[in-house]
Amino acid sequence: MHSLHCMKGVSLLQTGLMGNFSQTMDTKGRMSFPQKLRDIIGDKFIITNGIDGCLFVYSLDDFERIARKLGEVPMSKGRAIQRRLMSWAVEVEADKQGRILIPSNLREQAGLEKDIIVAGVVDRCEIWDRQRWNDFNAAVDDEELMKALEGTDF
Repeated sequence: MHSLHCMKGVSLLQTGLMGNFSQTMDTKGRMSFPQKLRDIIGDKFIITNGIDGCLFVYSLDDFERIARKLGEVPMSKGRAIQRRLMSWAVEVEADKQGRILIPSNLREQAGLEKDIIVAGVVDRCEIWDRQRWNDFNAAVDDEELMKALEGTDF
């Protein structure tokens, strides 16, 4: 599958990861991963510990790019993010029904049990416990969003 950063001449709306999808996880950690997102990142991808209590999901190409960039950051500045993303990373592959298995250590880190949200976020997907997702979104206010956009052409 093509990296989102390598597709020349194709609009981000055609290749960008967006939307959110309600999913259910079984007790063994299996869940369906949305076809719309797999069409972009492929059936084999990387899941790792994310930020804000979720898991990050990257295509193989994008994760390789990130790993190279992380390797260029001096340990004195980058060791925390290097550890967070690299030491938790696992490659998964969707089965014929589009299901993946999330390892128990990652499920525990993100508090994943049954009700799951999978969100497309530009160049990655995020896997959230539904209650954490709702709590996180309720805590973000418009003023914070406006501050984040300062200095951009948005």
